[in-house]
Amino acid sequence: MALFWIIIIYLFLIIIFLLLLLSMFWPPDSPWAPWWRTNRKIALAACRLAGITSRDIVYELGSGDATLLLVAAKKFKAKGIGIEIDPLRAFVSTLMMRINKIQKKVKIIRKNFYDVDISNASVIFVYLVPRVLKKLKLKFLQELKPGTIIVSYKYKIELPLRSCDKENSLYLYKIN
Repeated sequence: MALFWIIIIYLFLIIIFLLLLLSMFWPPDSPWAPWWRTNRKIALAACRLAGITSRDIVYELGSGDATLLLVAAKKFKAKGIGIEIDPLRAFVSTLMMRINKIQKKVKIIRKNFYDVDISNASVIFVYLVPRVLKKLKLKFLQELKPGTIIVSYKYKIELPLRSCDKENSLYLYKIN
């Protein structure tokens, strides 16, 4: 019986490893969200590009482990909202906010970001595939106030580009 559970655990670990490996090569036009991470270097560059300050409310759509929100809250003193549909990622990011003692500054909402009002954001950060960004464009134009900044990592949005950080593949847009 013990051998059975050992085999099950090994199979589970192999499947997790293969899924993580697959996510590194995920096709950009896939309808599913890959498990990509924003590292601290990119998060810091994105916050600097957006000019984040303590007056900002930063929303991260598909926040994953919420690295960007962690950097925005700790280094730039901004408030943040992470919207993540995946229960495991939402749990991990909530745990990270508690470990870093910023749970009063950053809130993680476990929902589909299409169903969440984002009109309070002063800055939006996205690391999403092009198909999703195309669908989000209408939501941005309908809900965001003029002056709201959007930073996209790796993929462009069909909006007028204001600035970019080519070294870090960051694109900045501002709602008119």
